[in-house]
Amino acid sequence: MIVINFDESTKPMSELGALVITKGADALMRGLKINPFFYFYRHLQGDWGDICDEDRQTNEDALISGNRLMSVYNVIAEERIWIITEADRSVTTILLPEEY
Repeated sequence: MIVINFDESTKPMSELGALVITKGADALMRGLKINPFFYFYRHLQGDWGDICDEDRQTNEDALISGNRLMSVYNVIAEERIWIITEADRSVTTILLPEEY
């Protein structure tokens, strides 16, 4: 079990539910020796990564309206991961775009 303690400066932007990682994203992260929690933490803090301004605004609005949150991170030149928090905040999934 992983416990993350937050102070006011690291308080999450929203509830994120259970954290899930797909097989493809897990294999990519393991192969590149990248800790997925680095990207999860960015998502948790509202750093939406490599998305356009329109999608960034959609996420900001979703924090108020309760819609889905999505981050995109380029982990290497031609590989990216998505992190999606469902609208009901029950689960946050780290996945590859092709696994969507």
